[in-house]
Parts: sequence; structure tokens; C-alpha cells
Amino acid sequence: MPTRQKDHDAPGPPERWSEITPGLWMGGHFVTPPRRPLEPVVVEREFDLVVSLFTRAGHGPAPGVEHLVREVPDGPLSAGQLLAVGEAAAYTAEAVRQGRRVLVRCHSGCNRSGLVVAQALVELGHQAERAVELVRERRSPWALNNRLFVEYLAAGLSTAALLADLDG
Repeated sequence: MPTRQKDHDAPGPPERWSEITPGLWMGGHFVTPPRRPLEPVVVEREFDLVVSLFTRAGHGPAPGVEHLVREVPDGPLSAGQLLAVGEAAAYTAEAVRQGRRVLVRCHSGCNRSGLVVAQALVELGHQAERAVELVRERRSPWALNNRLFVEYLAAGLSTAALLADLDG
């Protein structure tokens, strides 16, 4: 059963980034304009903090912009990777509470960034199910189509990390 966006016939988001809640944005390193090939997205100084779950040279952010990198795959995550996602989400939520403009991004801005953004929303007081709905409403109906990531959110990242430890 497919768990990643590239395993589906899911179109990538047509926007560079989308505001999920005030101050919290979700995006990717590439954008998929309608009927055109992927285009690179370069972040300059639009945000105070950029959280990257995937990186490529030349995509920013500009020097001086805080950049938190926690590369994780768009597939099953180890306990350590789940804890890194939780750390990134907590840091993101705190930055939003402080009134900073935050971009969370991955390759296309669907799954890995969706996992961190949804968990940040949970940290900000949303229920996990509502956090997933917000990500899909504001970014793309195809966002968080990795059902394993949705299961991690429903279980709670700490619980998912404990279970991953038992499997590994």
C-alpha cells in the first residue's frame, strides 16, 4: 500500500508556500505549476525561521535567516527521526507563539512538512485530526497523503517513537 506522495498520482501544490495559520507557512523546495514541470523555490528573507526536512543547495534561506534542518525521509521514521520531528515542531510552535514568521518545508511541501506543521498545530492547542484538516484545507487536499504520518499524529509522536523503538 503506498505511503508516499510519489507513490500516488497526487499533484504537487501549485504555490511556493501556503499560510496554514497566522505566522505558520508550509512549502517545498519545488512547486508544480499547472501543466508545467517542477520549478525550484528559493527562500530569501520572507521568513524569520525556515525549518527544512529536505535540503538542496541554492534554495535558501538567505544568510542571516535562522535555518533549522532536520532531514527525514518521506516514509517510515525511526524513533530518533520521530523525536527530531517532535523537536522541530515544538521549536516551530514556540516561534509562532513569539510572533515570528515560520516556513516549514520539504521537497514539495506535502508530507514531511505537513507532519511538522500538523504537530506544531497540536503543540498550539489543536486536536491532531483538526491539525491534519487545516493542513489539507490550506495547503492542498493531497497534503499528508502519507497515511503513516497521519497515524503518527493520531498516536502522538512520543508514542510512535516508543513503538518504533520496539520494532527496531
